Amino acid sequence: MDVLWEIVVAIILGIVEGLTEFAPVSSTGHMIIVDDLLLKSEELFNPAVANTFKVVIQLGSILAVVILFWDRFMNLLGLKKDINGKKIVGPKLSLVQVIIGLLPAAILGFLFEDYIDSKLFGIETVVYALIAGAILMIIADFTQKRKKPTVETVDQITNKQAFLIGLFQCIALWPGFSRSGSTISGGVLLGLSHRAAADFTFIMAVPIMAGASFLSLLKNWEYITTDALPFFIAGFIAAFIFALISIKFFLQLINRIKLVPFAIYRIVVAVIIIIVFF
Repeated sequence: MDVLWEIVVAIILGIVEGLTEFAPVSSTGHMIIVDDLLLKSEELFNPAVANTFKVVIQLGSILAVVILFWDRFMNLLGLKKDINGKKIVGPKLSLVQVIIGLLPAAILGFLFEDYIDSKLFGIETVVYALIAGAILMIIADFTQKRKKPTVETVDQITNKQAFLIGLFQCIALWPGFSRSGSTISGGVLLGLSHRAAADFTFIMAVPIMAGASFLSLLKNWEYITTDALPFFIAGFIAAFIFALISIKFFLQLINRIKLVPFAIYRIVVAVIIIIVFF
């Protein structure tokens, strides 16, 4: 019965991770509500195992992005000429632009990793981040209402825009702010369409998240034991499947519904956390 419950917990957490990692709603905030309040995986397992599990399921979400953007990544690496069977006419997103976008958050994350882990992962700071991120998203949407986007597709992004979006990504080092929330908002404020900003966000997320996840796994490799393996595998598969569904749905909707509905949802999540934990 205990093993079965462990698998159920793993699947639930994998679903939460998959649905929220790349939507601008904060996967951290949802993990606090679902795991810390309801499932309490750190009581079910060794806390180090529970934390390692959260890294493993994040890799499931990353794999979903790689598959959905496979042609794009192959094109960036020079291994494929077209995207989804269509040749790009005119400018196209380059690997250099992705690296430019990655550098600010990668450098700051490396320099301040210990501070972030020790000082910013509290429930109170996550609530502030949820609300602050919601405000940024609302500002981005209202700004674009007054000025139409000048960049309709990810291939039209300039080096300057890539760097500035990378600076916005630095805000996501604040747990609860949301990587996609900060970068999509930043992109929209810089003149990108919501879809172009979302595409660039997901492409940038893969190397930086994969790098951080693999480093974390190396530090905690000892906790991936035979006994814990079914727990990890179940969560990884659930995160992968639901990330595929979530990202496809999100990309189809983002240009239509924009960011305000997600901002309102973030505020609701923040209120729930405040009611329950304070």
